Amino acid sequence: MYDLAAADPRLRFSPYCWRTRMALAHKGLAVETLPWRFTEKDVIAFSGQGRVPVLIDGETVVSDSWEIADYLEKTYPDRPALFGSDDARGTALFVKRWTEGQLHPALVRLIIADIAKILDPKDVDYFRESREKALGARLEDHVAAKAENLKRLGDLMAPLRFTVKDMPFLGGERPAYADYIVFGALQWARCASPQNLLEDDDPVAAWFGRLLDLYGGLGARAPRPG
Repeated sequence: MYDLAAADPRLRFSPYCWRTRMALAHKGLAVETLPWRFTEKDVIAFSGQGRVPVLIDGETVVSDSWEIADYLEKTYPDRPALFGSDDARGTALFVKRWTEGQLHPALVRLIIADIAKILDPKDVDYFRESREKALGARLEDHVAAKAENLKRLGDLMAPLRFTVKDMPFLGGERPAYADYIVFGALQWARCASPQNLLEDDDPVAAWFGRLLDLYGGLGARAPRPG
């Protein structure tokens, strides 16, 4: 699997790649992750697009984290289910839309300038120019109102907070793909920024900790910057 890396190849910080790594671990499938950087489009040109994750399974190449989850579910039905039912898949799709439409932008307002600091030098100009064009502001200006941005993040996560206060995982007693979608976002922040964005007594922090510890501490072992 091609996995987004910082200048330090041990720093893997893509929320979409983390979804896929957790999904593979959930299925009990071993994977070799290959570091990839934003400007190495030629390296994954064989996939027909220019983003990671890209999964190679024998002769099959799959890109896009949602497509990979579907592929794993259909190809390895004898292993633990990521969705388990059409209803659960629909719930995961809702969580995906909420995460990408609401949670990711809230995190960007806190970590985007930190990401620029960890990148391989060859990626910095591309990252800064493309993100500043999309945001309409300098990265540093986009994160300037930290207190306000932290409050926005906390308010946004209220539904998640109330849910995981009453149950171990979004999947119930066991984690499901919906958990990995949100986990990927928070692991993105954890692996790309030295900031701690969750209060210790927040139920979301406890839920995130449970996910970090899964699969032999797959998430917890991931290094942080700084």
